[in-house]
Amino acid sequence: MSDLDQLLETRGRSAQFGAYVTALAFDAKGLSGFALGDGTLRLGPDHTAVAAHDGAVLSLAAHPEGGFLTGGDDGRLVLSKADTSVRELRKFGSKWVEQLAVFAGKGALLAACVGKNLYLLNPAGEILKTIAHPSTVTGIAFDAKGKRVAASHYNGASLWFTASGSAVAPKLEWKGSHTGLAIHPAGEALVTTMQENALHGWTLPEGKHMRMSGYPTKPESLGFTKSGRWLATAGAESIVLWPFFGGGPMGKPPTELGMGDGIVKRVACHPQHEIVAAGFDTGLVLVADIARERVLPVCGPGRGNVTALAWNADGTQLAFGTEQGFAALVDFSGR
Repeated sequence: MSDLDQLLETRGRSAQFGAYVTALAFDAKGLSGFALGDGTLRLGPDHTAVAAHDGAVLSLAAHPEGGFLTGGDDGRLVLSKADTSVRELRKFGSKWVEQLAVFAGKGALLAACVGKNLYLLNPAGEILKTIAHPSTVTGIAFDAKGKRVAASHYNGASLWFTASGSAVAPKLEWKGSHTGLAIHPAGEALVTTMQENALHGWTLPEGKHMRMSGYPTKPESLGFTKSGRWLATAGAESIVLWPFFGGGPMGKPPTELGMGDGIVKRVACHPQHEIVAAGFDTGLVLVADIARERVLPVCGPGRGNVTALAWNADGTQLAFGTEQGFAALVDFSGR
């Protein structure tokens, strides 16, 4: 055991699935779910296998009523439960269901993107409305109150009112390929990842542009901390944290924490504290305390590129998975 593996060995449970971990999440009841490239989900502490798709699981989200919502390259939207039951909610022909998002508050909503269309559904899987976009949707997210849903696509992003399906002015336009997005917790900004080595953002509701660049590679993952003070991003040798306070991020340099031997591929912000987890292309996993500027190693390198990373709802467990099929749950609760 290396020093970097101490937390994994003393507080973790790991498994080797033998298939690419495409995504992971914790459901409403705290059940862990790992989505794999072989079409299965692995649920709970025993990693019970559930055959959800004929082909790879492309997208995963916790269903508001428990269990997991998944989209696959078989064109199906599926609900899988802890009892291993599987129910097809929708079939979208041969088109891939690559993006999912869930609003789990009052008036729960599901969102699924298939090609250029964003489908808003109720928890039973009934389509409430279909919103067309000018090009393929590459990322979706609800705001904190579920009143708006955002979609990234070529040449910008679109922001819609969920109740009416009408656009929220102004248009969020910027030339280029936008590959994912995040919405500020207070609804003050929307930021997208780009095909180039940069982020682009807009203040809300003004629509003023924000440009965040200087990355050595494409930032594939981003997220706001609970307070909204920081935007944590991947794409560099450390966690890049842009300040969204005091007039930032424009005109202010980012803070960088958790320098590792490799590139950060995934970030996950803690649900309660100003803490960010990061997974590297080497398999290294770190947790960084922003205020204290302290970094804690969780797992050393050598198990493959980290492809999925998430906290549970109260931040007591961190889960991660890699392209080599290694997966782990690490307990951060007090003992």
